[in-house]
Amino acid sequence: MSAERLSSEQVFKGKVFSIDRDTVRMPNGRETTVEVVRHSKSVVLVPVPEPGKVILIRQYRYAVNASLWELPAGSVDEGESPEHAAQRECHEEIGLVPSTIVRLTALYPTPGYCDEEMVFFRVSGLEKTDEQAHVDEDEDIEAQTFELREARDMVRRGEITDMKTLVGLTLI
Repeated sequence: MSAERLSSEQVFKGKVFSIDRDTVRMPNGRETTVEVVRHSKSVVLVPVPEPGKVILIRQYRYAVNASLWELPAGSVDEGESPEHAAQRECHEEIGLVPSTIVRLTALYPTPGYCDEEMVFFRVSGLEKTDEQAHVDEDEDIEAQTFELREARDMVRRGEITDMKTLVGLTLI
């Protein structure tokens, strides 16, 4: 059972997402108008350099005007597989390339208004490479290795407030 789209209008198109205003007939037969944030699929990495450890990044987030401890993450480019995006993002955000990429799960973080699907991966066998990583112009990232226990304690103390990071830490 699904809704039927009767009409659609793109009301915003940006670099990272767009917004559609759709008129739909819901599965219950009622017609309504909904706004949907359209965002490409993304990957969330749980980098495990050795058992019991995890690499987090500290990154400034303009939307909340704060530097947050997070798991590395990024969008899947058009035509790119989530596995390839995981490898690319790992290199870009922590400067290491994984030899092992294991899909953990896929989740919708905000399905009430956004179609983004986040695919979580555990990455390990992390090695340095001579290849220069591309870094986005809006990224200022610091990577640090933590004991998994300490990262989970950081959540409890309110030092990690990023939802995808909290979820990713529960998956390993």
